[in-house]
Amino acid sequence: MAIKTGGGFLNEINVTPFVDVMLVLLIIFMVTAPLMTQGVEVDLPTTRTVRNLPQDSEHLVLTVRKDGRIFLDEYEVSMDELEDHLKRLVAGQKKQLFLRADKEVPYGTVVQVMGEIKGAGIDKLGIVAEQPRDRDKQ
Repeated sequence: MAIKTGGGFLNEINVTPFVDVMLVLLIIFMVTAPLMTQGVEVDLPTTRTVRNLPQDSEHLVLTVRKDGRIFLDEYEVSMDELEDHLKRLVAGQKKQLFLRADKEVPYGTVVQVMGEIKGAGIDKLGIVAEQPRDRDKQ
């Protein structure tokens, strides 16, 4: 119910165009967000008991490629800077951390990365693996 004043102007905001624009933007972001998540390519080890990686934004993925390069999500970090980045991004923001390591990465490198994770004060760490394609092959 609008009351006309003497000047003929309304003192109310019409929110219908605003809602229309917001709904269009919401649909655009919902469609494009899954397409924007590109990861670092690694050949993961396989195991029989695997759960899906959560798709929310409350976690970070630390990837170790077979050439020894380390990525925090899609950004490359060195082993020297890893603990500082983990303290700031994971421990400081209370996010979950998941470790993806190529199956050809030496065990010593994975243990060294896990030591840096522990040194950053992160106690809970998820390990990412794939299910075997054939149940008989492992």
